[in-house]
Amino acid sequence: MTLRNIFLFAATAFTASGAYAWGQKGHDVVAYIAEKHLTPTTKAAVENMLGGRSIVYWSNWLDNASHTPTYAHTKTWHYRNIDADQEYDTAPRNRTGDVVSAINEQVYILSNPEASAHDQQLALKILVHCLGDIHQPMHMGHYSDLGGNKWMVKYFNSDKNLHSIWDSSIVESGHKWTYTEWQEQIDRVTPEEEALLMAGDADTWGRETYRIATEVYNTTPEGTNISFDYIAKWTPVIEDQLLKGGLRLADILNGLYDPAYLPYNTIKTAQEAR
Repeated sequence: MTLRNIFLFAATAFTASGAYAWGQKGHDVVAYIAEKHLTPTTKAAVENMLGGRSIVYWSNWLDNASHTPTYAHTKTWHYRNIDADQEYDTAPRNRTGDVVSAINEQVYILSNPEASAHDQQLALKILVHCLGDIHQPMHMGHYSDLGGNKWMVKYFNSDKNLHSIWDSSIVESGHKWTYTEWQEQIDRVTPEEEALLMAGDADTWGRETYRIATEVYNTTPEGTNISFDYIAKWTPVIEDQLLKGGLRLADILNGLYDPAYLPYNTIKTAQEAR
């Protein structure tokens, strides 16, 4: 490999790791929490659609796929950027789609009996990933700084951008757990609490994450040196967001694949959207 190719590889790897959400650990946590809440009927249907693989196996797939020519059209489906002078409900929407519209579209495809098996499998992989993305605050970050990618701070005196810190740094600093340990430790709410957390739709959840993003920006000016106090403040928020993502993903999938399950979310299926 030439020096130029090494440089290009490194640049590509940096872009891939810095552009999307939660890092691998966070997406695995969301998917595993969801998997633990699938009904037997749903779990069998999902694994059959995914060729025996679990949703955890596919949870990070879209981050890599979006960098390929075949799926380049999904690059904007990981986030919805809203600048500081805009409101969630009135901010311009990206014409190529965003994380909110992507979630709605995948649910539509999965509930459409006329959709091909290939399209439904693809929609499932995308949906699993987007339910993680919509709960990462920097994915409701500012358009002007690319969701915190240009918002420069320090992490224990090392230069970093705010997006990368929320992707992985706080997750790993808050708890040195495997994704299964994350599920074991944070997935402990009552059935009544679960029902409240699952309620709503993609816009409800996006609006909720946008409010958190606004607070993150307000309390993290550019140049902030993030240290132990910041980790202590925001780790419980990350725990809540990962749990919500997992429970909401499970609720959507159970509503799609188990006729006996009454979902708490209000995302429209293909039949309802007609």
